[in-house]
Formats: sequence, structure tokens, C-alpha cells
Amino acid sequence: MILNPEDLQQDADRLEEIEKASLRMVTQAIYDYRNEAAEIFKIEIDLAADIGEDITREALDKLGMSRIDQRLFGKIDYKRARYVFHPEYSIKQALFVDSKAEKIEGQRTATLQTSQTSMKIEQIRSGKSVSVEGKLPKILELKEQKFITTTIFVKYNYAEDDEEKKLENVIIAALPNGFLQEKYNPSPTDNIWLAGRNAPSRGEEFRVRLSFEKLKSKANWRVQKIHLLPPSFDWED
Repeated sequence: MILNPEDLQQDADRLEEIEKASLRMVTQAIYDYRNEAAEIFKIEIDLAADIGEDITREALDKLGMSRIDQRLFGKIDYKRARYVFHPEYSIKQALFVDSKAEKIEGQRTATLQTSQTSMKIEQIRSGKSVSVEGKLPKILELKEQKFITTTIFVKYNYAEDDEEKKLENVIIAALPNGFLQEKYNPSPTDNIWLAGRNAPSRGEEFRVRLSFEKLKSKANWRVQKIHLLPPSFDWED
């Protein structure tokens, strides 16, 4: 059975099941590639953000996944139209995986733009309620095909000494689809966000920071952490 993505609006459990399976796949790809990632961070002289983007793409390409011949667009590093297969169903998915890289002090959050989420961002900033619509559609329609959108962030956290970067850990987080708004961000005071690093006074584009701690408090499985040492990894449910 091929699911109609529109049906997921009324089936939150299945939608989360799809996002969980997608997070497992991305986490496995990064875990399998972790040693290469550490070596690349150590020897590359490019900007950390560019290194992270390359690693994510190489890790996912190495693992492989199903493909649908449809080009995706957007300000996200890795984009793939694909099928998600489950024993009881399949569904067409627009998978977006964005890479972030930051010094270890910033490992608690990931900064994102409105173009990278289908959720409405509701939070309190400077004592005032803010409500900003995400620009990524909950369902992407291309050439008469409908794809459920799924966004995953891969955050590379590193230390730097004598201009050498040492990868300390990688955090992989599944951002909820906008159909799950009521669970993850029902109000400005109940959310998964921190204020973004943008200055409205200077006309900078709105940004928000995804708080890994807040997201985990809503659903522990949505944030996975891979340590470079020790080499073992346990999935957190």
C-alpha cells in the first residue's frame, strides 16, 4: 500500500514512525563513517561548515537509499526524493538533511532558517510572542506527485587546537514535520526553540535555534549522539 501523504495529517503516530526510521538511517550512515569523518576534520583546511556538508553527503552516498527520479530544491545540503518502505506500507518522501559544524561550546543547539522547517516557529523573544511560519511545505508537490517532507540535522561538534580540528561528537536530530505542531510547539511558551542568531535591527533574516534538550524532552529518540570515543553507540529510545 502506498500511503497518501495527506493522510498523515490525521495519523501522528505513523508520521513519527516514518521520521524515526529516517533518523535511524541517517544516524547509521554517520556512525559507519565516523572514523573517516574524524580524519577529514583533522586534515582538511576548509571551513568547518563545508567539511560537515561533504562528510554528510559522502556518508549517505556510501550507505545508499532508494531513489525517485525527481529533483528537489531548497537551502539544505543533502536532498533526496525517495521511498520509505515499511512492512505494512510505503510512502514517497522528500528527505532533507542539513549539516552544521560548530565548536564544542555550541553543541546544545542547531541554527536554522525558516526555509528549513515546515513548522510554525512560536516563541517568546524580548518579552514578546513571536509567530513565524516555516517556508518548507509539509507536503511537497512536484509533477503531480506528493512527498511528505522530513528534515534531519547533523551537527558536528569539534575542538580546535593549533588550527587543527578534532571532531568530538556528532548529534543527529529529526525536526518534526509541521503536522506535529500541537505536540512540539503548541504555544510560544511551549516549544523546542531558542532565540536565533539574527539581528532584526540590521535587517538580518529570521533565524531560530533548535534546542536539542527541549526536543529530547518531547521525544527522547529524536536526538541521537555519536561519540568518537568509545566506539560503541546505543540508540536512545
